[in-house]
Amino acid sequence: MEIIMTKTRMLALMAFNLMMAGCVSDQQLLADDQANAVNVATRRGQFELTCPTATGILLSSNLLQPVLWNGIERAEYTVGVEGCGQKSTYVVVCQVNSVSCFAVSGHNNAFSQ
Repeated sequence: MEIIMTKTRMLALMAFNLMMAGCVSDQQLLADDQANAVNVATRRGQFELTCPTATGILLSSNLLQPVLWNGIERAEYTVGVEGCGQKSTYVVVCQVNSVSCFAVSGHNNAFSQ
């Protein structure tokens, strides 16, 4: 009987979490991870550009649809990093409601004027 009650509670909790997640707007989800995404890209840019004073700026953001097999919702940010006469852009992917972010691309360095 206790196992049935535990499963019922778990299903109720999952349903509640899904309902609450639907109440948060896409813009709010993107805003929540924005600073972390810019920081991740800036740190990578500082390393790749060999420029510890390089700074990052958000260029765009988008929510990605969850992949069917794992259902994890992700946010994608494009961040420009500039410093020491160089520029680079990075695409940063963050798991929604997590501190887990990583820069997945960026080797398009350009010299700024």
